[in-house]
Amino acid sequence: QVQLVESGGGLVQAGGSLRLSCAASGRTFSSYAMGWFRQVPGKEREFVAGISWSAGSTLYADSVKGRFTISRDNAKNTVYLQMNSLKPEDTAVYYCNAALTLHSVQSMLVFGYWGQGTQVTISS
Repeated sequence: QVQLVESGGGLVQAGGSLRLSCAASGRTFSSYAMGWFRQVPGKEREFVAGISWSAGSTLYADSVKGRFTISRDNAKNTVYLQMNSLKPEDTAVYYCNAALTLHSVQSMLVFGYWGQGTQVTISS
């Protein structure tokens, strides 16, 4: 059974930092691209950042470019999202998922299972 467990969210002030983690189990994700996504109530889930299976390539949404960094540790089946210079508009539930390619991650053509997500709240 595939599981994606996100953690690391919380409440921080604008300008602060958080590091999210996503632990995958049930299959080996080292051969897949991974990504982070976020959703606020009443809006569609959106792509935030993606990383290729080898970590050689990354992609970011324009809204987070230069502030967020995605990384992965294939030995631990874990992907991370370092979030700096946080803004109130970053407030959302953050999810991770996987896809065959990095561009599939960016297009949100991801596997059908989602974790419970982790809440990130940024106060102004």
